[in-house]
Amino acid sequence: MTESLQKDQKMPLVLVQGASRGIGLAFVRTLIKRDPQSRVIATCRAPDSSDELQSLAASYPERVVIKRLDVTEVDSIALTSEYVQQHEGALDVLINSAGILHDADGLSPEKRLQDVSAEKLEKYFWVNSIGPLLVAKYFAPLMKKRKRAVIANLSARVGSIGDNRLGGWYGYRASKSAQNMFTRTLSIEMARTHPEMICVGLHPGTVATGLSQRFSSRINPEQIFSPALAAEQLLAVIDGLTPSDSGKVFAYDGSVVPW
Repeated sequence: MTESLQKDQKMPLVLVQGASRGIGLAFVRTLIKRDPQSRVIATCRAPDSSDELQSLAASYPERVVIKRLDVTEVDSIALTSEYVQQHEGALDVLINSAGILHDADGLSPEKRLQDVSAEKLEKYFWVNSIGPLLVAKYFAPLMKKRKRAVIANLSARVGSIGDNRLGGWYGYRASKSAQNMFTRTLSIEMARTHPEMICVGLHPGTVATGLSQRFSSRINPEQIFSPALAAEQLLAVIDGLTPSDSGKVFAYDGSVVPW
């Protein structure tokens, strides 16, 4: 898709943040396949090295545009929001998909208090909670104001305070819990300016991605979803939401995740 292309305002417009792999990439694929009228703005940290995403954009040049966006770099969020404002119509759906549980630099869920560090906590909160809120800050003003619009943040059941029975995973749990609070608070403000907007968290279950791979060996394989199935299930949840659902966290089966 070229930036100078004039867009049909009737075509649903979805922005998927964190679209280069895992569930984010599956969201893009599913949106393109299930709705021939939809357009997707797919963002990620390193578009040039995202081969699968580039292949999708090449196959659907009129419907997929790729933009660089790193949730830990505010300037990249602002630049992409400027692009959307100047070259696209109003957003129908914003999906914050990027998240972090572990990385190649030694980040890993804490098993005990002695494993906690300020550096690790900062990374968890930047990617899992602060980043999605900053994305909402820049893109919520670009979403449809008098028609149905959705901001969906990929959350996790382990972020539930009431459902925490095992302990551990301090940074990941707390960052997802903070994200849920941000979502709830955002939903209250948006109800004043965007009465049809729905702001929710989404728990995808255990998905066969790099994020969960090293922690899924003890889980029944039948309870592990493919990214494609996870995307389908979560989009079905999004489809069924109404403004009265705003501020809640929903699991992949449509059930409400407790706070």
